[in-house]
Amino acid sequence: MNPQTMIERLAVLFGYPGPDFHRHVTTALEAMENDGGADGDAKGSLAQFAAATAEYDTDELRELYTRTFDLNPLCTLEIGWQLYGEDYHRGEFLVKMRQQLRQYQLRESTELPDHMTHAMALLARLEPDEAAEFAGSYLLPALDKMVSGWREHRNGYSALLESVFAFLKSRYTYVPLPTAFAGPELPVLQ
Repeated sequence: MNPQTMIERLAVLFGYPGPDFHRHVTTALEAMENDGGADGDAKGSLAQFAAATAEYDTDELRELYTRTFDLNPLCTLEIGWQLYGEDYHRGEFLVKMRQQLRQYQLRESTELPDHMTHAMALLARLEPDEAAEFAGSYLLPALDKMVSGWREHRNGYSALLESVFAFLKSRYTYVPLPTAFAGPELPVLQ
């Protein structure tokens, strides 16, 4: 399976859970297990996520999703907020993300343009060089910050974040910043 298809399958898992959520998890897990190039950590973490959420009904998944991502600023799925906080650079980033989504004919949902579902969908559409730049400069630093900040308050979604982080890190170059993550030094999308 090509990485773009896998990225699209993972992107869906960051959306607000609907009645077909478990089917999406199963599809992503089967695809990753059959992907010979997928990182073992990515596979293992995705399997943990599937197991941790398997018994939840849609309402329970929605409650967990809200508690995890909407009520916990450490794990907000808006990558611009993870990278820039409330700095004006986030506004620039949002504008650029909206432009990129339009350029690649990706429909926005009710979420902001920098939401992980949109960012992952965009990554799947970018040309390889652009994808490497976008993943290494934006997605991986945001995921790294989320995974690092979530060591104490883990739940099923932490395994999803770890899986996606490992999957992207195995495909794109990422060198973590040596000091505290200060966002505004990051480039804003061209």
